[in-house]
Amino acid sequence: MGSQDVLKSASALASYSVLLQVMFRLLTFFLNAFTLRFVSKELIGVVNVRLMLLYTTLVFLSREAFRRACLSGEGVGRNWRPVINLLWLTLPLGCLWGVLLVCVWWWLLQAPDPEAVPHYVPAVGFFCLAALMELLAEPLWVLAQAHMLVRLKVVAESLAMIAKCLVTVVMVVSSPDWGLYIFSAAQCVYAGFLLLCYIIYFLQFLGSEEAKKKSFPLDHVSQLLPTRMNGQPLINWKLATLTWSFFKQSFLKQILTEGERYVMTFLNVLNFGDQGVYDIVNNLGSMVARFLFLPIEESFYVFFAKVLERGQDVRQQKQEEVSIAADVLECLLKLVLVIGLIITAFGYSYSYLALDIYGGELLSSGTGPSLLRCYSFYVLLLAINGVTECFVFAAMSKEEVDRYNLVMLGLSASFLLLSYWLTWLFGGMGFILANCCNMGLRIMHSLIYIHRYFQHSVHTPLSGLHPHPALLIALTMSFVLTAFSERMLCCDSGWLLRLAHVTIGAVCLLGVVIVVFLTETRLVQFIRTQLLPKYSKKDT
Repeated sequence: MGSQDVLKSASALASYSVLLQVMFRLLTFFLNAFTLRFVSKELIGVVNVRLMLLYTTLVFLSREAFRRACLSGEGVGRNWRPVINLLWLTLPLGCLWGVLLVCVWWWLLQAPDPEAVPHYVPAVGFFCLAALMELLAEPLWVLAQAHMLVRLKVVAESLAMIAKCLVTVVMVVSSPDWGLYIFSAAQCVYAGFLLLCYIIYFLQFLGSEEAKKKSFPLDHVSQLLPTRMNGQPLINWKLATLTWSFFKQSFLKQILTEGERYVMTFLNVLNFGDQGVYDIVNNLGSMVARFLFLPIEESFYVFFAKVLERGQDVRQQKQEEVSIAADVLECLLKLVLVIGLIITAFGYSYSYLALDIYGGELLSSGTGPSLLRCYSFYVLLLAINGVTECFVFAAMSKEEVDRYNLVMLGLSASFLLLSYWLTWLFGGMGFILANCCNMGLRIMHSLIYIHRYFQHSVHTPLSGLHPHPALLIALTMSFVLTAFSERMLCCDSGWLLRLAHVTIGAVCLLGVVIVVFLTETRLVQFIRTQLLPKYSKKDT
């Protein structure tokens, strides 16, 4: 598959993934707003912090390293038999992590009050079971990603999320006294639907004409199961070694990604009610980062990993592919920078209104608005770090990955200590400040690597981090106008003045978008030709 074909497929994957994440976040957004009316904030805190931390930790540590390693290199033409065998190791690894984590969650962590949050012990077991069910689909997920089966992920995860929301809504309304059983059942339904969709798709796909057109390496469902072929190694040992390197890195990355939840869970710096409020504000503040930036990062990691030769000097690679990779990196940096700056400029003046509409006084009183305003700046750092690390992880050699693990180790330790200290000083705000410091250091490391990577070429992808002066002026004016509008019109003087405040923000946003179209023409062209689904379909 040529680099242009890979770019088109990765762009289509990013587009579909963005749409999928938009739907996910909107469903979760409305689901949280709905459940807040029926359950306590303590229950929300236990589910969204304690139990989801168990779920994400088990799944991430069991599969992330395998994903990164097995998606490196060519998808077509590879001997997939030892790779599939390697991927099936995610399940026994998940079982080991599951036993360890369940024991910790049962016996080492402080259990919530059974009167306020009933059925905690069985809920831990159900969330672990749901995670193991999701791991069963991992070989199928990697095969689909490697061969750019972009619609499968969208359909599978969409159906699973819809099923989860339906179960949650029905059970919350009909049996709110069931407590954690409601969310345990919903999570199991999600994982079960996800696995079932992948199984049904591959049963239909294997051996079909479409599979032959895509040069899919398997033609029978039995080939998806682990087995040993005569004259072939049981697993791909080169990828196994790379997986071990990524595993050490993923362990540290998980601590950095979910650091605040680990601090809340293991150090009890916030009670379950405050954890619930913080988590809701956290999810609301990071919504754009999760549904927009994360799919772009995941999809273009596949692109960079396929186009670039891992660990090779830029002068020893095909210059056409290096040029494409540099151009794409520059456009991606400019894209996330513009979006991040817009969120930072407008987030300050609309945080209170957003929380008041979403959760009422429960969220808009106290530190909620300050948390969301701080998150507006943190989203900008998240955006830049996602794209820079996406490129760095795809270009690094195994030895460079191992060295970076030491950097991540230092960042992990400093982040946990900083989180604990800042939380005692500033409450929930301390988590966001610690994340900002950590993210800034990670960005600096990635920028240094990218600069050194391209220093012997004519390409300067880091110029994507230089916004046009006219855009900066437009954003500054918008920030001042919306801040003044909030002070004068929002938010205790009725809905009419609130609507006027929103209208002023909409007009300012329209002006910023017009400036982007007039000044960032290369970025606009990249979005039109590579990211918008209707253009991607025409190109592919």
